Amino acid sequence: MSAAETGQAKAIVLLSGGLDSATVLAIAKQRGYDCYTLSFDYGQRHRAELEAAANVAASLGVAEHRVMAIPIGSLGSSALTDVAIAVPEEGGDGIPVTYVPARNTVFLALALAWAEVLGAEAIFIGVNAVDYSGYPDCRPEFIAAFQELARLATKQGVEGAAVSIEAPLVDLTKAEIIRQGAALGVDYGLTVSCYQAGADGTACGRCDACRFRREGFRAARIDDPTRYRC
Repeated sequence: MSAAETGQAKAIVLLSGGLDSATVLAIAKQRGYDCYTLSFDYGQRHRAELEAAANVAASLGVAEHRVMAIPIGSLGSSALTDVAIAVPEEGGDGIPVTYVPARNTVFLALALAWAEVLGAEAIFIGVNAVDYSGYPDCRPEFIAAFQELARLATKQGVEGAAVSIEAPLVDLTKAEIIRQGAALGVDYGLTVSCYQAGADGTACGRCDACRFRREGFRAARIDDPTRYRC
């Protein structure tokens, strides 16, 4: 029996406050991990997602929830961090301007550091390569590359106990993610996915994140609790 099965293992869960990361947290809990959630204040347009992350962490009973401030948003070049760049409201080709340069690489690196401090066995991240906006750091190849980095670049890895990078949603559709989360009791009414959410968490209903979310609930045939402005 693994440490996770006996309730002794720890996992870091990257928790943005959105639908995917909330589902990943529920999956990690189901697998028996003591979960330590990590959110980032990186200069994003709104704080509603950070409040949502805290609410999700509390609702699912994590061991500890932390918000880490990092300045990657100050570098610019993303509609999620630079108010001078409009959030697109129509799909397009290529990598969209909502991509935040190297965001998941930075997030995983900091999670990896905390994992070493805690002696955690796993890091969970809610990346998805099916219903997503084309971000390069949401692909299985990226996860595999970071797994190798974790093996090579840490004391845990060198000693033969590298932390496992878990991306259980990477090959699922948004509808499949929602069905799995609903079965695990995730309250999606607590989550915020919108790229330009209001201060109270209301969603624009027009950005990529809102479109994927709305269609996911429709395809899953589950009532969508999201408060859309349109």
